[in-house]
Amino acid sequence: MPTDQQQPLSGVTVLDMGQIYNGPYCGYLLAMAGARVIKIESPIGETLRGAERATGEGYPFCMLNGNKETITLNLKSERGQELLKQLVRHADVLLENYAPGTMAKYGVGGDDLTAINPRLIYAAATGFGQQGPHSDYRAMDVTVQAMSGVVAITGYEDEPPLKSGPALCDILGGVHLYSAIVTALLRRATTGEGAVLDVSMQDSVIPTLCSALGAYYRFGDDPPRVGNHHQAKAVAPYNIYATRDGHVAIICIREGHWRKLIKAMNRQDLVDDERFSNMATRSENMAITDEVVESWTKTLKTQEVFEVCQAQEVICAPVQSISDVLTDPHLIARGALQKLEHPELGPLMIPSTPLRFQGLTPPPVALPHAIGEDNKAVYGELLGLSADDVEVLKEASAI
Repeated sequence: MPTDQQQPLSGVTVLDMGQIYNGPYCGYLLAMAGARVIKIESPIGETLRGAERATGEGYPFCMLNGNKETITLNLKSERGQELLKQLVRHADVLLENYAPGTMAKYGVGGDDLTAINPRLIYAAATGFGQQGPHSDYRAMDVTVQAMSGVVAITGYEDEPPLKSGPALCDILGGVHLYSAIVTALLRRATTGEGAVLDVSMQDSVIPTLCSALGAYYRFGDDPPRVGNHHQAKAVAPYNIYATRDGHVAIICIREGHWRKLIKAMNRQDLVDDERFSNMATRSENMAITDEVVESWTKTLKTQEVFEVCQAQEVICAPVQSISDVLTDPHLIARGALQKLEHPELGPLMIPSTPLRFQGLTPPPVALPHAIGEDNKAVYGELLGLSADDVEVLKEASAI
């Protein structure tokens, strides 16, 4: 979208064939960094567009697909495939997150399209990668969480495993796809060569297991589910504590943090208590440590606990609900959340990009375009097609 500033990826043209969360989030990051992102959907629209409302976009679609132009193309049509081959001649990047082999099946895979445009960055995101024994497994966020160990370590030891609340595999996969694309663009600036990229959601989420992996290598066995405690049960206090009207998160990772918490709680009697003398003893006495902390937090309201901890430089945060987050004055002041009026869904708070450059303001957040809204403009500009030509393509079910 136009701004009065030169955005970092200005001049880069992206064909976004992403669907659901993973690919579209990558495309959104590229658009908010200044790239021209052209979302390519099937003639009936991508799956997420109508997932929540039969006649319009649900919130996730709005969140992930603003600031993009929108065209339609029927990948199953020979004329549609030819259109895509023509479009990539004018593109720097094509991103997709279909199942492995889908694009190649229609003659428009990475090798096919980079043969047409050797400078093209063909970026494919999948659940488990393009190669390997599991590459053909069907993937959604919850199944990738299951295969990645995330579900196994989430929850409480004496209860069934749980998935993580957020769609972390989809979004982390999109972030890694973005970073791979930008890395490939940087290499192309030196070599002139394009690239075919293979980014796996599972690969992307494995690094989030750092504490669990540390616990595994420390104890030589699968770590148990630990609820809100540290994965290796090696840090205390480290928990979610009840207050008079909610909950707070408190963690002490250094001895100085514990001393500051003692001061915040006005419990100087704990200074010489051997049960809490260092991290090891506090971890050994984790239940008692938690009891001491929560006996204090329960006497105060959440905001009071937070303010006392802030004053004493204790690492603490209130547990915010989704409604709290959407009205968070900090996020609003930073422009991380922006308010838009949707014609069907009403007022929405939409996340902006987390990528910030000093001296640059990201483009304002915009709503997604309607299905095929930019067909005439994009096909006319890039391929020189007239409005009548576009209508013929539509009648032929190519778009």
